[in-house]
Amino acid sequence: MRTRRTLASLVALGATAAMLAACSSSSSDSSTSSSAPATSAAASAAASASAEPSTAASGATAADAAAMLPQRYKDKGEIDVASDIPYPPMELLAADGTVSGVDYDLSQALGEVLGVKVSFNKQAWDSIIPSLQSGKHDVIMSGMNDTLEREKVLDFVNYFDGGFALLVPKGNPEGITGLADLCGKTVAEETAVAQIDLIKAASANCPSGQEITILQLPTDGDAQNAVRAGKASADLLDAAVAAYSAQTAGDGSYFEVVHDAANPQGISPVLTGIGVLKKDNDLALALQAALQTLIDNGTYQQILDKYEVGAYAVPTAQLNGATS
Repeated sequence: MRTRRTLASLVALGATAAMLAACSSSSSDSSTSSSAPATSAAASAAASASAEPSTAASGATAADAAAMLPQRYKDKGEIDVASDIPYPPMELLAADGTVSGVDYDLSQALGEVLGVKVSFNKQAWDSIIPSLQSGKHDVIMSGMNDTLEREKVLDFVNYFDGGFALLVPKGNPEGITGLADLCGKTVAEETAVAQIDLIKAASANCPSGQEITILQLPTDGDAQNAVRAGKASADLLDAAVAAYSAQTAGDGSYFEVVHDAANPQGISPVLTGIGVLKKDNDLALALQAALQTLIDNGTYQQILDKYEVGAYAVPTAQLNGATS
């Protein structure tokens, strides 16, 4: 599900280890964490992989994918995933602390193909990339958009393709049909998400004095609560997340989704991917092969269909498919 959250800023690869560790330690702690440093892949391999999108060959078996897993992860017996939990339906958190959702289920299926355990760990969004750079975690699975800016730091194994949609109160009392209707209104957003740039661009086209006010809040749950409380007219979020929220919040009585008829997959479609540091390109290639195996055997589509986001499936496992 191509969820589209983005960081407000990327931590440069050249930052000191101390700074990265401090940034990582300030985030939410996970139930498990990895302190084993990953070894570097060949620079030429990383460069070639990020130069243009690559697609895994169909027909690869689970054994083929498992054979590609770098020895350091075989020795550790585990891949540590960083995820900003919850973010339904990508990451769901039950009252008893049980985690599920698209990203979680997919991570476990990938682990089965690769023959290692995959731990799924809570990590605050604003320090999720630093948690990889400090060695705390190995990969990111958190509805992260694949962008050209991020590809300077990460390789992405693309697994979701979708855009954004507007979540408004049930009945759409203000008659909102698209971004242009937000002029003079307040939009609630989670801090440091890609949608903020879209809203600012739309606001620039509003009449003077009728600009869009952006109410930034810690989580998307807070943004949805602001819409429900009448503090904001809408929340622009991943189309699949918006659809899930409209279906489930208040048993479907709280919200409805405003779709862009010209873009059935959502406003400003973009790929979502598993984020892996450039130096760990060999791990990204193994995950790409494992994902292709799941696509070929139908498991991938079953996972997406389980959470009613099957329409956002990708046909093949692509590496670094960003176009902007």
